[in-house]
Amino acid sequence: MNCLKSIYDSSMRISFEIIIVDNFSEDNSQTTICDVYNDVIWVQSEYNAGFARANNMGIDVARGRNILLLNADTIVQDNALEKTMQLFDNQLNYSACGVQLLNPDLTPQHSGAKFITGGLNILLPLPYFGKLMRSVAFKAGVKQPNVFEVAKDVEVDWIVGAFLMVKKSTIDQYGKLDDDFFMYAEEIEWCSRLRKKGPMILYSNPKVIHLGGGSSSDYYKVSDSDNSWNLWNKKSRQIILSQLLRVRKQWGLGWYLINQGMYLLEIPMFIIFLSIDKIINGNKSTHNWNQFRGFTENVLAVLPFTLDIALNKKQLYKV
Repeated sequence: MNCLKSIYDSSMRISFEIIIVDNFSEDNSQTTICDVYNDVIWVQSEYNAGFARANNMGIDVARGRNILLLNADTIVQDNALEKTMQLFDNQLNYSACGVQLLNPDLTPQHSGAKFITGGLNILLPLPYFGKLMRSVAFKAGVKQPNVFEVAKDVEVDWIVGAFLMVKKSTIDQYGKLDDDFFMYAEEIEWCSRLRKKGPMILYSNPKVIHLGGGSSSDYYKVSDSDNSWNLWNKKSRQIILSQLLRVRKQWGLGWYLINQGMYLLEIPMFIIFLSIDKIINGNKSTHNWNQFRGFTENVLAVLPFTLDIALNKKQLYKV
């Protein structure tokens, strides 16, 4: 409701339609919302279709020349939609655009990123191999791919799906989100296709507040602090699966097998280095055995999908 109010309060000079896709919430959301905003277009999913399929349902009924994916946990301020539309309409070479996302305390939030060859950056959260990779990358002078503070307009390879505007003509040419994804990484794969039309840009102004983690954290019953660097809870199990699926679709079979292999290799590395850490530091060690257990369970839970991902089998990859 706060998101909707912010749109109506700050978007007076443009023509727009709001499409809400209900991912089978089984509550009174439709009544609560439509009683107040009766011009909202409501699309009801008969099951929890995940992020990609739900957004595709909305795209299918959208009539605008530009399509904006906007998370429900965002607050639009200072005529952000109008400003974004004006900038985007005047820059025909760009295939998609985003804005500076802000945390609730108005500090900058991850808004987009550059691609890393082979998708190897998905290995960075690994407790021990990831730390080794970061050390090597730092010494080699590899630049940080993620864009947090958009000091000036900057071109990126992909844009966070919390606020992602795409021309309808570009979607008609290069396709909607890949509905194999349930949640996470789908906008990254989508952007890899949309970029064939042209570069993507993050605007430094306007800015949009993104609370972050609302829908997924509620679904997985974890706190917002349990982000993609936590690889041992239920939420991270889906993140691992979706990231590996994205690597297969974007970078091919070879890179997928490399990334999958590194997740498996991390299991014995975790045992060895955690044991050493425990001997040296005791209870002050960086990680613990519960985290090892959760990580191992997650990697093994994803393993049965290996053949299907390798063969590019069409299905909803949900775990």
